[in-house]
Amino acid sequence: MDEQQQGQVMPTVTPVPAAAVVELLGRDGRVALVQRVTQWPVRIGRSPACDIVLDDGHVAAEHAELVLTPEGGVRLKLLPSRNGGSIAGKRLAAGEEADLPKGGAFQLAGSALRLRTAADELAPEQPLVVHPVRHWALLPALLLALLFFQWVDRWSAVDPDARWVDYASPLLAPLAITLGWAGLWSLASQLFQHRFPFTTHLRRVLLVLVTLQVLEWLLPVVAYAFSWPRLMALESLATPVGAAVLVAWHARLVWPRAQRTLSLGITALLVLGLGLQFGNRQEQQYVFGPPYLASLPPPALRIASPRPPEVLIESLKPLKAELAKQARKDNEGAGEEDSGE
Repeated sequence: MDEQQQGQVMPTVTPVPAAAVVELLGRDGRVALVQRVTQWPVRIGRSPACDIVLDDGHVAAEHAELVLTPEGGVRLKLLPSRNGGSIAGKRLAAGEEADLPKGGAFQLAGSALRLRTAADELAPEQPLVVHPVRHWALLPALLLALLFFQWVDRWSAVDPDARWVDYASPLLAPLAITLGWAGLWSLASQLFQHRFPFTTHLRRVLLVLVTLQVLEWLLPVVAYAFSWPRLMALESLATPVGAAVLVAWHARLVWPRAQRTLSLGITALLVLGLGLQFGNRQEQQYVFGPPYLASLPPPALRIASPRPPEVLIESLKPLKAELAKQARKDNEGAGEEDSGE
């Protein structure tokens, strides 16, 4: 009996083929194509006879094969080809083979692939983000507000008897630039996110532009009402800060996975630009805005109590000394030019 048992050949235990799919990954790591595995081993290549067909001119007709190992894993075996493949950055030439790592990622020529089986742990189901329905009148209201601000600025700059065509370019040019700006960011979203959210990008740029226009009108009024001329320094800071916020807001929609990197880069550029502006203001002898208001709103908006003329005269004394110093420099320069002649 023992001799009979010794003479018997034990059958080789092969793993039960697992249900699986092979995913083709895009440049951004998103799944571009999913093909179901119907049998093992899995032949991959450009030939229609393969189990997984790739539309890649750098892939051979029969480029590689996925086989199940006795231990229950999956092994990649490269068939004769020019471009070979790689696993976890390790280059594999034709005829070589290697086990797939956890996650099943591998590359054949220029195609990034990933094997997922029923035995792999699935990521938890993500909650569906339902964006609230925007009020239908918000976008037209923002467009009308932008046109209104542009019309008022143009109206204050032209003669009272100006023709309507004199308003056409100042009104239509900013509108065309705004629409083009939103269109370019929508194309970027189409390239990286495979969607064209033109309305969302347009709403964001209009919100920032209208906010800047409101600040341009509101800051002089508040500075005049409370006698805070230094508040006008915010007017020159609003444009670069608003531009940085707008670009970061757009980029968040286009590259949501790189929000931190983009925010750091945009913040660094903003700090650099503000530093240059700070240096330029030092040369102009005012850093925190001019000590006076160039435009005066109606007196009815004045809240701060008026100051006597003596206070104004006293505040101008440092300016008198600075002007006298500059005048001496100009006179010395003129004298040197005369002596040179």
